[in-house]
Order: sequence, then structure tokens, then C-alpha cells
Amino acid sequence: MKKLFYGGKILTMADPLYAEAVLVENGMVMAVGTEERLRGIAQDYEEVNLHGATMMPSFIDAHSHFFQVATSMLQVSINGAKSVEELASRISEYISENAIQPGQWVNVRDYDNNLMPDLKNPTLSQLDAFAPHNPLVIYHKSGHMGLMNSEALERMGITADTPNPEGGRIEVVDGKLTGYLEENAFIESIKKIPLPGPEELANAFVLAQKKYASYGITTVQDGMVVKEMLPMYQLLIQKNLLDLDVMLYPNLESYDAAVQMLHHMPPQPHVKVGGVKIFLDGSPQGRTAWMRQPYLGDDSGYCGYGTLTDDVVTASFEQAAKLNAQLIGHCNGDMAAEQFLRCLEKAEKAYPQLKELRPVIIHGQLLGRDQLPRVRELGAMVSFFVAHVYHWGDVHLRNFGEERASHISPTRSALESNVPFTFHQDAPVIEPDMLETVWCAVNRQTRNGVHLGADEEISTFDALRAITINSAYQYFEEESKGTIAAGKQADFVVLEQNPLEVEKSQLKDIQILETYKNGESIYTRS
Repeated sequence: MKKLFYGGKILTMADPLYAEAVLVENGMVMAVGTEERLRGIAQDYEEVNLHGATMMPSFIDAHSHFFQVATSMLQVSINGAKSVEELASRISEYISENAIQPGQWVNVRDYDNNLMPDLKNPTLSQLDAFAPHNPLVIYHKSGHMGLMNSEALERMGITADTPNPEGGRIEVVDGKLTGYLEENAFIESIKKIPLPGPEELANAFVLAQKKYASYGITTVQDGMVVKEMLPMYQLLIQKNLLDLDVMLYPNLESYDAAVQMLHHMPPQPHVKVGGVKIFLDGSPQGRTAWMRQPYLGDDSGYCGYGTLTDDVVTASFEQAAKLNAQLIGHCNGDMAAEQFLRCLEKAEKAYPQLKELRPVIIHGQLLGRDQLPRVRELGAMVSFFVAHVYHWGDVHLRNFGEERASHISPTRSALESNVPFTFHQDAPVIEPDMLETVWCAVNRQTRNGVHLGADEEISTFDALRAITINSAYQYFEEESKGTIAAGKQADFVVLEQNPLEVEKSQLKDIQILETYKNGESIYTRS
């Protein structure tokens, strides 16, 4: 049965920019045009009256961690906690209300030391008191560091004598563990935490999809897949539980396994291996991003640090070229971006096809404006975590000073340098709220109300391009997604107001009314 969408403003993000109606058949856009013309060619069809709302292409998540969004549904959030007492109360309440048994892992998310008194983490003795009968792990909101109590550290086999891994740190003070781990020390440790059962995890993935769809998103990314995750994806495919399109980006060690998993399964439309992912540095708000100039307030000249050597990064690009796979690289600091560009340039001399694979700098928080011409010359693009301006802009002012902080996520400079860019939220770091991100890019206002980097503001239209057209391009799906046009997937989001007509200060307040995937409604606001 065909469907005719009409009765509102249809923002195509194409030329012409607006249409009166859209005709859909078998999940694809059949025609776009006037209501009279489409009714004339449609014959039998179901009417979908937009009742004055605005319909546009659904949003495309350019970078997040789908698996972690699902598992976060099974964790306790301490978002906004500002004291040790509040942490203790909320964790204790969670253990009690959920009847967590002694010995069972307690996973806590959304911790931010930047909200704590004097920016200090809880001590190990305080962590032990939070969950005296359980191994406890507290994930920093950045995803790059965390805290563990004594029971968790013991289960991980971590002692004060455990050597720091390359690109990571286990904090030891006066010969004793503090419970704080960062970067690879934390990331490698949490891989050892037992996953929930398959049924519980499958239900969490269903909830995660509903979360994305509630923000108008129909294509999501899992931005760091390891082999341990693949059986769960196999189960989701077998049980036909996926409504959204999922782009997998394994690490190099897991790439072949991910490709083989899909190869040995019946053809299905929703999961693809998009390429490979590497990490080059850490978090700017956690002061582990790798910078060309020192952080403020550190007399030692501390600049953060990288996680990989040049040889490893260059070899990663070369391996991606051999696999004909796109490489996306986590780079927050400008020195990490420098390493990305330096190694890409070297690899392209042997493998010039890398330019055609659209390598992506992920986050690009402190990407230097002076580096943008090289991004363009090397055929790369950037996916900006531009919502940092609001969520951590005040922290960046403290860590980097006004000059550098004002140029985080340099979107206007990228636009003027003809560097293609997208936007993302790195969920579960923050909610996958695309309209909030558009608001951040257009207004550049911090949580404390500071107007941060007015010269890097962009128009609402260009911000919308970043989450539709450009994101489709990042995934090599520009022929099937990103605009409302004949022959493309019928992936739509229905908005209460037209984002091109509201005051720019109101963009984040626009309500998502409905989300369609291949012409079928997968979310309706209740």
C-alpha cells in the first residue's frame, strides 16, 4: 500500500527546498511534488495528514556507541551529582530498590568530577562505603575514565604494582591505589565486567532504539565494536529486533570477525560494517586530550597524551586501505589531530585510495583552524561534538583559556575551508538530542550563559545539513539517505515547528512528533 504524506510543511533539504506532498511505496520515496500531482499518480494509497507540522529527512547519528547506550539502560545514572553524599545516597538507593545481591556488579554512569567540590574524586575508602558488599564501577561521563572500589579492583587483578598500560594510567598515591583509572587502563578493565544475560540485554537494545527514535534518529553508529559484542548483534539480527540502521565500526582486531558474522547470516537491511575505529587521545574535560600547548594551571607543561605511536597509526591507515574500509579516529586535542593528519599523509603516499575512503576525525574539539586546509587536502572530514560548547564550554574555558576555548568545534571555519563535517553526541556521553546539537552550533552558548566563539556560529540550515545530508555522505549513503527525494529511503522526522522559521534560541525546544523508518512509524510522541 502506498502512503501519501501531506498537510504540512515538507522540508526536503534538497532542491526545491519545500514540497507539498511525498508519495511512499515499499519503504522508498516514490515521488515528491504537489499534492494534486501525487494524488493523480498514486491511485490506491493511505493518507498521512501532517496537520500543519513540518516533515524533513530523519536525523543520522554520525558517531555514538549503540551497545553502550543499550547497556546504560541497565545502569544507575548519577547525572548531576555534586557531592560525595549525593553519590552515596543515589547508589545506595539503587542497590536497595533493585535488590542487588552481595557480590553482584554495580555499574554507575554519568559521573562528572567537574561538578564535585574542588573537582576532586571520591577517595577509595568512600568508594568502598558506597557499595560495601559489591564490586562497584563508576563511569565518567566522558567515557574515558572511571572509578572502582577495592572489590572491583581486586576482581580486575589491579594492585598498586600493576604497570600502567600504554596510553592509560592507574592512579597510585603514596604507594596506594586511589580507585581512579583513565584511558586504556580503564577501557581495558571494563571489558572484563560480565555482560547481562542475552534476554535482558536484548530488551535493553529495544529500549535504546526507542530512545534514538524519540530524537528523530533512524541511523545509528556503534563506534567501537570489539569481538565480545558480536554474539549480541548476531542475536539481534536473528530475532529481527532492529528497526534502525546500525553502522558498526570495529577496532582492527575485530574487523574480520564482524564482516564474517554478517557474511554467514541471511541478508538483512539494518546492519553494516562501516569501517574501523582507532583512538588517538582522551577527553578535554578530563584533561587527557593531547594538546599542542599545555593545559592552563599546570606548571609542568602537561599537554595530555596520545594513546598510539605514529607507526601504529600509519599502519592502521594502511590496513584500512587494504581492507577498502573507512577509518574513523578519535581525536579531541589538536596534537592528536596533528598525528592523524601526519600519519594519513604518509599512508596516502603508498595508498592514494585512502582519499576516496573519507577518513573521519571524530570529535575534533580542539582541532586547530590552521589544520583545516590539510584536512581538506587529504580528503578527510570531521564529525564535531559541537554540543561540548554547552555541556563543557565552561570547563574548557578553565582548562584552555578564552582564546582556545572559543574555537572548540570550529564549524564556521570548516565551512569556509570546504571541509565536510557532521555532528554527533557520542551517546551515551550525552543524550542523542540532535535538535539540542543544532541549537548549540547556531547559538554557541555555555551552560553558564557564556557566548563562546561567536565567529564559529553557523546558520540553522547548515547545522541541519550536518545531521542529514553530510551524515549520509559520511556513511557513503548519500544516494539513499539525507534528503527527501525520489528513490531514497522514506526515513522522516515530523517536527512541531519548522526549524528554519523559529527563533534560533528556540531550536532545542522543538518537539519531535513522530519518526518514520522506511515509511513506517517507529515513534510517536504520547
